[in-house]
Amino acid sequence: MRSSQGVIGILLGLAAGLAFGAGGAIVKPLLEAGWSPGAAVFFRITVAALLLAIPGLFALKFDLRPLWRAKWVVLVYSVIAVAGVQLAFYTSIARIPVSTALLIEYLAPVALVAFAWARTRHVPQLVVLAGSVVAITGLVLVIGPTGGPLDPFGVIMAGIAMLGVAVYYVLGERSDLGVPPIALAAVGCLIGCLVLGLSALTGLVPFEVAFTNVDFLGTSAPWWVPMLTVGAFSTAFAYVAGIQAIRMLGTRLSSFLGLSEVIFAAIVAWALLGEAIGPVQALGGLLILGGIVLVKLERRPGRASASELVDETPEFVAERADAASVRRP
Repeated sequence: MRSSQGVIGILLGLAAGLAFGAGGAIVKPLLEAGWSPGAAVFFRITVAALLLAIPGLFALKFDLRPLWRAKWVVLVYSVIAVAGVQLAFYTSIARIPVSTALLIEYLAPVALVAFAWARTRHVPQLVVLAGSVVAITGLVLVIGPTGGPLDPFGVIMAGIAMLGVAVYYVLGERSDLGVPPIALAAVGCLIGCLVLGLSALTGLVPFEVAFTNVDFLGTSAPWWVPMLTVGAFSTAFAYVAGIQAIRMLGTRLSSFLGLSEVIFAAIVAWALLGEAIGPVQALGGLLILGGIVLVKLERRPGRASASELVDETPEFVAERADAASVRRP
């Protein structure tokens, strides 16, 4: 059963990576039509919040007490892991190259390994360290950061986005909260869109929209078609699948699976936008997958074997007590 659950978790993690990775290619026509990144993020999270509201209530059985009991964790998740990541990332790409910001943001899995190392003072297994190096090398090859001087504030904001991604994985694993994944995603998007809306009203984030037809999938479509697509698939589904994968696989493996997002982003951009994938990017994608496989090979603490799981019936306990009394001098 655990093996089957692991396979399902990996499939969900890859599905979340595909959904998140496709978001850029889906939103790009809107950005080219005059939408600001902040406005696009606000609308996509708002669409996701609306789509997940009723399913989230059903998952909670219309009982909001679990949300209230976990209010601080839910609030941190919403503000930091949803709204904070988006705000920090889009603030960073206004000052430094997008590729460099992505590279910093996706250092989150390595940051989680380093944090666990510092917290437990146990050196991670060699296979985890090797997987980290291989995956990050592949990430560099796929993204290909631009050289040159970098704005310090932009680098700091990208680092904050990276910490927000780490929080997303750490809090997403909290199955003890009593909040189902779809409910956590729903409230996260709801609070996230409120935070982003306030940021736009205060001028912290540029907010520009263009309610016109855009080029989408080789044809002309109203602006709301790609917006609904990115809100439903690349936001609502992505967060729900991602949280469920984290709870099934744990923080470490799911965070490395999240690196598949950059691979899927390149593939979707090639399929929808005609952006070519070079041999260096292809090699980088293979290295990322190799790093994920190495992390998956991490040995977990052993469990009792089936032969050791003896049926503790009263008759067996009595027999064991009699045998002990015979052996006792």
